[in-house]
Amino acid sequence: MKILLIGQGGQVGFELRRALAPLGEVVGVDYPDIDLADSGSIRHWIKETAPDTIVNAAAYTAVDKAEAERDLAYAINARAPAIIGDVARTVRARVIHYSTDYVYDGSRKTPYREDSPTQPLSVYGSTKRDGDAALMASGAAHFIFRTSWVFGAHGGNFVKTILRLAAERDTLGIVADQIGAPTTAALIADVTAQVLGQIAFRGAGDIPSGIYHLTAAGETSWHGFAQAIVRGAAARGGVLKLPAEAIKAISTADYPLPAKRPANSLLDTSRLRETFNLVLPHWQAGLDHVLTQLI
Repeated sequence: MKILLIGQGGQVGFELRRALAPLGEVVGVDYPDIDLADSGSIRHWIKETAPDTIVNAAAYTAVDKAEAERDLAYAINARAPAIIGDVARTVRARVIHYSTDYVYDGSRKTPYREDSPTQPLSVYGSTKRDGDAALMASGAAHFIFRTSWVFGAHGGNFVKTILRLAAERDTLGIVADQIGAPTTAALIADVTAQVLGQIAFRGAGDIPSGIYHLTAAGETSWHGFAQAIVRGAAARGGVLKLPAEAIKAISTADYPLPAKRPANSLLDTSRLRETFNLVLPHWQAGLDHVLTQLI
């Protein structure tokens, strides 16, 4: 298998280099060598590489900044997947693409299924939804993994931010009325490798293309996640000024941001687990692993 990995330097891309290596040749590329806002750059890399599989781990992910940079976010998150799908169809390559809980409005009381109506609250969510739709309409074989609250030992993320703030501050307020399933970049990469391995073994015709929800098991709030980070860091000898109990629970209204977030980011992962016979670990296990790497 020959794999073109777009976005190899990001959180998920970094882990994908490790997870995909046993499957065959991995050609990794990142900005500025490939520019997802430039259709010519995308077409060049796919045609030059001639891959069996394209894994697109790149995206415009600055959620709040996207409110002011709508055109750039749309080019990278919506138009680029359409182009990737179009070229992939012509070279007969399958596409792995990653999406987000932000395509939903978060008003449901239960986890979102793949066929739940999308109603994004932000520019970022809208561009990701449009990118999903464009890839599905391209005619290329595709697997879209929607995930949430991604973190890891590599790159910037919520875990690293909380560790830094807990070492600097005596008080901290974190939103408690948004819930989700924190998911490690390593889990996303490992599941991607499992899926591609099963495609190679079982044959692509036996596995339906489409959207699959991919998150860790369990749920928490941002406040609960922050407390778990600080407790885990302290247990591993991290030097912190702020104990977990001193982290205050605040509401979304107390911490306004340019982009609205869904209150419920929980995704139903039944389709992924049943199709590929996978067991997804609890988010706390992923946090434990990342904290052990960081501390």
